[in-house]
Amino acid sequence: MFNPTRDQVRQFFFDAWRKHRKQEVLAGLDNIAVGVILLHPEYHPVLDDPERYQGRDYTPEAGETNPFLHMSMHLAIEEQLSVDQPPGIKSEFTRLAAKAGDRHAACHAIMECLAETIWRAQRDGAAPDSQAYLERLKRR
Repeated sequence: MFNPTRDQVRQFFFDAWRKHRKQEVLAGLDNIAVGVILLHPEYHPVLDDPERYQGRDYTPEAGETNPFLHMSMHLAIEEQLSVDQPPGIKSEFTRLAAKAGDRHAACHAIMECLAETIWRAQRDGAAPDSQAYLERLKRR
């Protein structure tokens, strides 16, 4: 299993954005990452300045959203949807997208459920509960 460091994740996003801006060929995950980045113009200044933001800490106490965590969650959701894992997430996504009338809004709804699932797993020292995750999605 691939388990990148914080710096590797950030460098991945910086590199994908740089390639896009220079109109270089994108492949695989770079394409998905650029798609996510384009949905979030508020993060473009961050990605345009890697020297300033590579090592920056983002704290919830300061009311900050970590743009790299946010974009990584988008990538995780895209991967889940591509393989329908956990089984049923694709149909829940379709339902949420129809309800919201917007694919991006549906991704954010899923993101909230995914974040809670990850938080509970970390708190409990256990693997993420995919059934509870799907149940959270169904309640939205």
